[in-house]
Amino acid sequence: MTAIFVTSSGTEIGKTYVSAMLTRELKARAIKPLVSGFDETTFPESDPAMLLAAMGEDVSFENAALVSRWRFKAALSPDMAAKRESRAIDFDALVDTCADAAARNDPLVIEGVGGLMVPLDAQHTVLDWMKALDARVGIAPLLVVGAYLGTISHTLTTLAVMRTENLLPRAIVVSEAAPGPVPVEETAETIARFSGGVPVRVLPRGAAVPLADLF
Repeated sequence: MTAIFVTSSGTEIGKTYVSAMLTRELKARAIKPLVSGFDETTFPESDPAMLLAAMGEDVSFENAALVSRWRFKAALSPDMAAKRESRAIDFDALVDTCADAAARNDPLVIEGVGGLMVPLDAQHTVLDWMKALDARVGIAPLLVVGAYLGTISHTLTTLAVMRTENLLPRAIVVSEAAPGPVPVEETAETIARFSGGVPVRVLPRGAAVPLADLF
């Protein structure tokens, strides 16, 4: 199995919820190498904490490094958050970290950060990260999107870029992280009409949906 890379059309949509759900379903290891807005006081509600719990690891602040190598306090894009701390993200090291983890763990769930085009440094975006990792080990992308007003355009734009870059997702998961303006099923049906055959799964708020069959 190639590494599963969970990406999105934006932030605060439900990537970590889906990544944790998939980790439990596949009994996989999970990493989120980059995390912003990371603070000890809010750690129990953080993305690394959720992934540690999904793997059955001790959910402690000290264990955060098992999931996230680069951790930043500011809730900003990784390049901006790193700059606030006079740090920088080594892109090659990021790719190496993921490739090494994929070599040691099968299956491996890799959660991206923010949306597909979020900057990581002065030259690279999440898309560049995915492309470099795919060239190294092969990845199976999963696209998680929201159910908010405007998500259809955001989703189809993201999908078009992924298709152009030969990173077509195994599926699109429409995650109802917050109540949307229309039923999530209706949003998913509309996306599916334009997805070009990419499966669309609906994830109602607080629910679960089978995904293992996609991988």
